[in-house]
Amino acid sequence: MVTPRLTVRSAAFDACQTLEAAGIHPLLARLWAARGVTHPDQTRLNWPALLPPAHLTHSAHAASVLADAIQANKRLLIVADYDCDGATACAVGLRALSAMGADVDFLVPNRFETGYGLSPAVIELACRHRNGKPDIIITVDNGIASVEGVDAANAAGIGVVVTDHHLPGDTLPAALAIVNPNQPGCGFPSKNLAGVGVIFYMMLALRAELRRRGVYAADGGPRLDALADLVALGTVADVVRLDANNRLLVTQGLARMRSGRMQPGLRALFAVAGREPRNANSFDLGFALGPRINAAGRLADMSLGIACLTTDDEAQALNMARELDNINRERRTIEAEMREQAMAAMEAPQATAGATVCVYDPGWHQGVVGLVASRLKEKFWRPTLAFAPAGDDEIRGSGRSIPDVHLRDVLDLVSKRHPGLIRKFGGHAMAAGLTLGRDGFAQFAPAFEAAVRELTGRDQFEPLIETDGSLETGYANAEVAGLLQQQVWGAGFAAPLFLDEFTVRSQRLVGEKHLKLSLERGAQRFDAIWFGHDQSLPAQIQAAYRLEQNVWNGMVSVQLVIEHAG
Repeated sequence: MVTPRLTVRSAAFDACQTLEAAGIHPLLARLWAARGVTHPDQTRLNWPALLPPAHLTHSAHAASVLADAIQANKRLLIVADYDCDGATACAVGLRALSAMGADVDFLVPNRFETGYGLSPAVIELACRHRNGKPDIIITVDNGIASVEGVDAANAAGIGVVVTDHHLPGDTLPAALAIVNPNQPGCGFPSKNLAGVGVIFYMMLALRAELRRRGVYAADGGPRLDALADLVALGTVADVVRLDANNRLLVTQGLARMRSGRMQPGLRALFAVAGREPRNANSFDLGFALGPRINAAGRLADMSLGIACLTTDDEAQALNMARELDNINRERRTIEAEMREQAMAAMEAPQATAGATVCVYDPGWHQGVVGLVASRLKEKFWRPTLAFAPAGDDEIRGSGRSIPDVHLRDVLDLVSKRHPGLIRKFGGHAMAAGLTLGRDGFAQFAPAFEAAVRELTGRDQFEPLIETDGSLETGYANAEVAGLLQQQVWGAGFAAPLFLDEFTVRSQRLVGEKHLKLSLERGAQRFDAIWFGHDQSLPAQIQAAYRLEQNVWNGMVSVQLVIEHAG
């Protein structure tokens, strides 16, 4: 395990004062200012503050195309990605388009058969779809890189509307319309929408177009805010940056969940995860609901996840949520076994410590290698790739990186230095995927190591833990813990992590792998726990910790959750 370096975020004094003057709790003002919030308007997370859809390039044109198609009774087919963002985006599209009178169905590629995105193979499936060949395909959470797939659709007489959020390549597909905040020339102020956020905006634009045509009254049509729970789940699960606009979308979705107004599938997922919707927070979405939807795409077929999110039958939803929960348990078992094998490989005598981690096993499951890469990256703090077999003559790798290393750029360099070694690759700075020939791993691993060293000039990296410094003693209580848990935290807007000195009064192991502590700071005693840590601590420690509420027998108290101590 690499020892991290601890730092303290600085909060602009003027921003703190401005936020406090607007009536914001002093601790929240300090935390938000340290995360770049400078004005109270950035904390007003209600619907009127939502960025308008008109700023999204092509959204009005795409809305016109879809409105024409609905009025001409054309067949629409949503082609979704196979992760939680793709599943929630598909559900938003299906529910909204159906409510607006569209003849719409969906198709989700099987990651093990047709690969990622709108490929020519997916167009072949679309042409043989159960409802007949569609007139228009709408991609959600994919399509921006599907140049060949869109060409195949055009050749088959199918128009394509692309809705996506991924970075485009040098060539854009020849679609009827492309709605993507990251396409060249798009002036949308938030580049951080998830795929589900883009299709939600597209549906807002479509409703506006139908209002303009007189199909609905000026304020009529389906209530799209009823889909905010799905938008929140996909946004958090896809780990996109939680800028003010995304925090608004997540806040509104959580508000619906807490009030009991959510899709039956989400209610069922809360139930099987043992979570309480009344106290729903972004942690529940990212670590309880999201993984259960993702498991379907990892091990089986994402159609089950989409069906769970689109059924209005409570009993059906519960049955499907239970099935998703079972698949997720299976995923955990497979992942744990693969992770142990990967750790053993890293500890083998022939394993060399370098700037990277690159592992492969012919018995591994290609749907789970990304999770294994993520665990190894956290433990060794190096850019990591894990590979599994993918058919007769290929292996597929999934990678996770660290802030110092842009993973897609590394793969691009490897492909230039060793033409033909990588058959295809894609991704972004922190995550990427690639395909090699079956015998390509032995050549690729040292090439990957060399590329990282060349691009960074380094052979080791130091993890950084950003903290919010000392927690004022008057705020170290259950009430403030509850206030913090109610807020939206996540990627790019990290949950508060405090740093203080404590005296360890007692410590013991619980569940054989978690350290339960009694800590003292000044006149205050705290219960604390360090999950996954089984080594005893000295009498005096400096600890980075989260503040949480602990509910036991109806009593609410404060608990410190230790992230690092020394």
